[in-house]
Amino acid sequence: MAEENITRNPTQASLQLLYNISRELAGALDLRAVLRRVLFLSMQNVGAISGSIIVVDNQGEPVDSAIITGEVVHDHTTQQLKITYQHGLAGWVAQHRQAVLIPNTLEDPRWLRRPDDAPDKSGPKSAVSAPLLSRDQLIGVMTLVHPKPGFFHQEHLSLVQAISDQAGIAVLNARLYNESQRQARVMTALANSAIAITGSLELNEVLQRILQQTSQALQVDTVSLALIEPHPHEVVFKASTGKQSDKVVGVRLKIGQGIAGWVAQHGEGAIVNNVKEDKRFYNGVDKHTGFKTKAIACAPMRWRGEVIGVLEALNPTSGSFDPDALNVLTGIGSLAGTAIRHAQLFEDLQAAHQRYHELFEDSIDAIFITDWEGRIVEANHQAEQIASISAVKLRDSFLQSLSVVNQDALGDNFSELSTRKTIDYEATLQTEFGHTIPVHVYVRQVMIDNLSYLQWILHDITERKRLETLRNDLISMIYHDLRSPLANIVSSLDVLETMLPLEDEPALKSLLNIAVRSTERIQRLTNSLLDMRRLESGQPLSNPQSVPLENLIRDAIEAVQTTAETKNQIISTNLAESISPVLADADMIRRVLINLLENAIKYSPQGSQITVGAQSDGEMVQVWVKDTGPGIPPSEHERIFDKFSRLHNGEKVRGFGLGLAYCRLAVEAHGGRIWVESQPGQGACFRFILPKAEIYPKNQ
Repeated sequence: MAEENITRNPTQASLQLLYNISRELAGALDLRAVLRRVLFLSMQNVGAISGSIIVVDNQGEPVDSAIITGEVVHDHTTQQLKITYQHGLAGWVAQHRQAVLIPNTLEDPRWLRRPDDAPDKSGPKSAVSAPLLSRDQLIGVMTLVHPKPGFFHQEHLSLVQAISDQAGIAVLNARLYNESQRQARVMTALANSAIAITGSLELNEVLQRILQQTSQALQVDTVSLALIEPHPHEVVFKASTGKQSDKVVGVRLKIGQGIAGWVAQHGEGAIVNNVKEDKRFYNGVDKHTGFKTKAIACAPMRWRGEVIGVLEALNPTSGSFDPDALNVLTGIGSLAGTAIRHAQLFEDLQAAHQRYHELFEDSIDAIFITDWEGRIVEANHQAEQIASISAVKLRDSFLQSLSVVNQDALGDNFSELSTRKTIDYEATLQTEFGHTIPVHVYVRQVMIDNLSYLQWILHDITERKRLETLRNDLISMIYHDLRSPLANIVSSLDVLETMLPLEDEPALKSLLNIAVRSTERIQRLTNSLLDMRRLESGQPLSNPQSVPLENLIRDAIEAVQTTAETKNQIISTNLAESISPVLADADMIRRVLINLLENAIKYSPQGSQITVGAQSDGEMVQVWVKDTGPGIPPSEHERIFDKFSRLHNGEKVRGFGLGLAYCRLAVEAHGGRIWVESQPGQGACFRFILPKAEIYPKNQ
């Protein structure tokens, strides 16, 4: 009937058809509805049995389609028609933007033959195809088919071309509207996902929200989430929903293995509507879980541009993913990456805070946090114990009330702490009940929540003070108990020296010399102990005089020479040509030199050399003793001069640790200074300076 109308009055029929199409399509914005209506009207008026329309985007890629066979409308045909568009008649029409009439499809190479085109099946056909254009922009291609070869002729071609021209604008409008609707749906889905995903900082809850939002947005059976672990470099599934989800968690894939591994490796999303046709698909997970994957969409999750994991959706309820699925999944993946990393950082922060809190509370030392006025804002349990005050009462009180603030060490308004250095000193804490506790105080500036505070660590040194008292008492007892018998021994040795025939008895003379040296050493020790107690109590030097330094060095070397010879050590001197005399207590400085030489002999190896030197240093004279021993770490350079401190170098150390402490007290009492220059394995050089005698008036 349609063919007769066209043959009898083609112009009138065409105008009527175009009018009907224009009226049918006016205001229609649903793309699928527009495509089906155009096809129905075209097939009805041309007499076609089947037809298809492929819609393309601005880049010429198929984005939607419609196929009608008889009275049957086929859905989800875009993927199916891609091959036709790429290799068949529709592709040729799109490329040349020219309508085509094919009387016999078996005789035209532009027709992509299918199995049903065989002569024993449906056989050859007649086809007509035309581009859908709008302002020279390709919108799509419409193809109409009749099972009878030669059915279509030139009038049909002209009519199809006219229909295509008329429908192009309607299809374009519907496509643009459809794209805007899809974008709106994508944005809505992402906005809803953003609100839900970022609504928590608890990692497990964040993971579950990501899965839930993905499942709702894409309408799929299963959603799984995997994170990349650096050691080893693998993709590990951390959460999953749907069937067999409990078996998915913990599954590991190598980077590049499976579609998830490929996405993690390449950092780009992928949609596979038929996994059997994709060589990247890895069925090992299905075998492990018992789940059957049909279609998969997978997108990377990023944090600051770095892929930290993948998000995958499996088996959409509609059977295949629509074109927006990857955009939605990629957007959720970006949100998920940020949310996961924030949750991980928050967990790390919480863990660090918990560790700090545990360290703070479990510390054996009292810790106070105060503002810059000394007001206590935080105190640990040990602080409550040492101050005998409850935490509630401590807070908002002032640390000054505990008498542990040393204004001289800290400066006015704690100004000495502004450089972020740590200041330490000893103090006596006064408790609320009047008890006193000796403490060593460490103070430094700390930043908490971007605000500056002061951290006070109070180390209870009651036991140390008790031990020091015991040591001092013991030393005092030794000194007093030794002094009287030692004087008797010295007197007896002097008498023996005059009575015995030492010239005729070398062995006897040697024994007597050993006894004399030993008593001299004990005398030096007892005198040093006496001097230390006197200097620590603040007493000045009793009788400093001008002393030639060369004589002191010679006497000190002579005192230790025998000990050095037992280790085959050589003591050499390196003295400047003219050295000014020093103003000193000769006996005290001699003992300083002997102590330094004895240390050098003790720590230097057999057959080594020890050097004693002196030179002018402005208004001072500098003296040094250099050895070839194991050296002293920089961290110990100050501590070794403390009382009872000894350097442990892996060997058993003898002595009380008083020698260097005496040296410092004696040198500083003379207005000088003593220090050490040393590195491990490079020996040590002890240096001290004393004032020249000539800078003082003669009557002083």
